[in-house]
Amino acid sequence: MSTYDVAVIGSGPGGYVAAIRCAQLGMKTAIIEKYSTLGGTCLNVGCIPSKALLDSSHHYEDAVKHFEAHGIEVPGEVKVNLEKMIARKQSVVDQTTGGIDFLMKKNKIDVYQGLGSFKDATHITINGEETTEIEAKNTIIATGSKPSTLPFITIDKERIITSTEALKLKEIPKHLIVIGGGVIGLELGQVYKRLGAEVSVVEFMDRIIPTMDASLSKELNKVLKKQKFKINASHKVKSVERVGDEVIVKADNKKGEEVEFRGDYCLVSVGRRPYTDGLNAEAAGVKLTDRGQIEVNDHLQTNVPNIYAIGDVVRGAMLAHKAEEEGVMVAELLAGQKPHIDYNLIPGVVYTWPEVAAVGKTEEELKEAGTKYKVGQFPMRALGRARASTDIDGFVKILADADTDEVLGVHMVGARVADLISEAVTAMEFRASAEDIARMSHAHPTYAEAVKEAALAATEDRPLHI
Repeated sequence: MSTYDVAVIGSGPGGYVAAIRCAQLGMKTAIIEKYSTLGGTCLNVGCIPSKALLDSSHHYEDAVKHFEAHGIEVPGEVKVNLEKMIARKQSVVDQTTGGIDFLMKKNKIDVYQGLGSFKDATHITINGEETTEIEAKNTIIATGSKPSTLPFITIDKERIITSTEALKLKEIPKHLIVIGGGVIGLELGQVYKRLGAEVSVVEFMDRIIPTMDASLSKELNKVLKKQKFKINASHKVKSVERVGDEVIVKADNKKGEEVEFRGDYCLVSVGRRPYTDGLNAEAAGVKLTDRGQIEVNDHLQTNVPNIYAIGDVVRGAMLAHKAEEEGVMVAELLAGQKPHIDYNLIPGVVYTWPEVAAVGKTEEELKEAGTKYKVGQFPMRALGRARASTDIDGFVKILADADTDEVLGVHMVGARVADLISEAVTAMEFRASAEDIARMSHAHPTYAEAVKEAALAATEDRPLHI
């Protein structure tokens, strides 16, 4: 039987990064993955493939709607080859997961293919082509999450689908009904809207992306409606039925009236649930919460001292980069270091176009806490770079403490804000004031100038270009 300092169960961004950091710190490390490829949900059926399809569909939309304005003439009709688009997506996935294989070899991490389950707190059984048992001084659980559904919905994986199936459809839907107006539903909805589908979003809350600042929801809602999305907020879905090739969704609107949506596909994107199936956590004595998450303390340690858990399977936002930070933190704790994660400074991003990104507190949170704050906001359409690229939707909003001027939250909608948000994270990590950002030189012409202008607006209401 092989013995390890650390065994990691799950090879998503949290798991494989934890394994790499453990190996870097001199620990003999094993990683266990039930599927045939490494990378977990994110690399195989989540972040990476969805961005590949978002980029491909964006190119198509540009060719159909925007090339002419740029003086680009395409002879003949621009057509979608969905099969080729899906194949390209898969090649991106294959390259990326192959990169994880390389990193495991480079860091001398032993990879076990099979379902890892606890025999006890220090022994793990791996059921793959063969059954193997290993011993681990410490274990990191990084088993991630799976798509959630509603109790009355039967996912048939053909017409009533989750994000996993939406990434490999054989045809473009005529009418895609999306249940859930969060990140996953809006991103995949936009992929198929660009390719020609009618898209109806049915959201239980009173706005889309309901966990983000209300101003971001309002702006994205406005832009998506301009793109001909049908957004139905404050709708409680009560039944989803498939009749042949048609899906019928019934919901009650905010007045309590029943409304009906009929489409050929229904994407159920109502969130994700922690995934611990087959882990046999009880054999190791590991406690789960009533929500199915693994219970951990501030050091991500379970009630069993030598077992830790990270990522989607524990409390907090289900984000790949949050899982990565937690993986590094646990590895460094095991090495005797004293790392720390400021969860307030983990950004959130929606990869629609325009993109949406945020870090820190929302206005709603500051109001609820009774914090006195000031707001600086600047529209993207006032930037020369935005006009040059015709990406004029959106804004940057900076929330700063009314007394100290410390930046408390930054909220953005616009082109490339998924990349711009890192400036805000850096500034807030060093507890910058709005004036600190306002006094930094930002290259011209760039989208980043909107951050400087919003900071100027937050400082003394003195933006230069509006």
